[in-house]
Amino acid sequence: MSSMRQRFQEILAPAEIALDGANRWDVQVHNEELFLRLAKDGTLGLGEAYMDGWWDCDAIDEMITRAFRAGLEDKIRNNWRFLVYLIGSRLFNRQSRARAFQVGEQHYDIGNDVFERMLDPHMNYSCAYWANAESLEQAQIAKMQMICEKLQLEAGMRVLDIGCGWGGLSRWMAEHHQVSVTGVTVSKEQAKLATERCQGLPVEIMLKDYRALTGRFDRIVSVGMFEHVGPKNYQTYFEKTASLLDAHGLFLLHTIGAGRDGYATDRWIEKYIFPNGVLPPAPDLARHVSDFYTIEDWHNFGADYDHTLMAWYERFNQAWPRLRQKYGERFKRMFDYYLLVCAGSFRAHR
Repeated sequence: MSSMRQRFQEILAPAEIALDGANRWDVQVHNEELFLRLAKDGTLGLGEAYMDGWWDCDAIDEMITRAFRAGLEDKIRNNWRFLVYLIGSRLFNRQSRARAFQVGEQHYDIGNDVFERMLDPHMNYSCAYWANAESLEQAQIAKMQMICEKLQLEAGMRVLDIGCGWGGLSRWMAEHHQVSVTGVTVSKEQAKLATERCQGLPVEIMLKDYRALTGRFDRIVSVGMFEHVGPKNYQTYFEKTASLLDAHGLFLLHTIGAGRDGYATDRWIEKYIFPNGVLPPAPDLARHVSDFYTIEDWHNFGADYDHTLMAWYERFNQAWPRLRQKYGERFKRMFDYYLLVCAGSFRAHR
């Protein structure tokens, strides 16, 4: 056994993960250069090596859960490239106006056919609410209903949906609560399909950065978009939403948060899935919110994202035979890895 392989086996031992072991969460190594790649590039190298077929694992979600619970992510990330990346993300505004549409172009515009087959019929691309649900559709409907109840919607209200995606929540609010909705997104493909899906309803979909918004609204809701705002823009974001909200209005923010102190980001996720994405720690989020709003309700159901992501993974793989020719095997390994790593991190409450 090479010294580098032995070193990584020692790192994995506290998580009870073995190299070429018999458990579903064990790592099967196909290329011994994997360990040098991990040493050089940390989690970025881990993800890219998986995409390249250098290693496999029958249960990546469980492997990641065990790794997080054993605190292995810090050991994998302990390299100078990650530190340079982290410092750069702190010093520079990676979510500026000029970069606002990057995530739409790279991720949300990859193809509506992927998301139509992977998501629920309403195309919600955020955490579902599984408390009393038995299916993905039921859980997403429960989440939309809960949002509407928290917003205390009344017929005739004007609602702003920041980061409206494919229009699922906008359509639901208009259909079930008789409100007029303005939905905004930075994805051309989302805007196109959302407009089609909301035809005949008092819903306007706009391709626009939140910083360019104008008008006044009785309610504002933002679901799964705040992760793209970035800490250098939190003041701007909340100042903008406060300026758009009626004096007696309500604003509901639904976001993923960092599982510990410090803003969470990952080089592989940032490069291949969500460019410029940053997750806020709860204390910092509360501090920025409190400069402009009174927090009336704080609800954490992050553990439900594990169930949501595994449902997406199952649906994505069921649909893969129809998607294979267009997207190819490397795309599939990338998307599988993304969904399973995220599921594992939520399962570990990180």
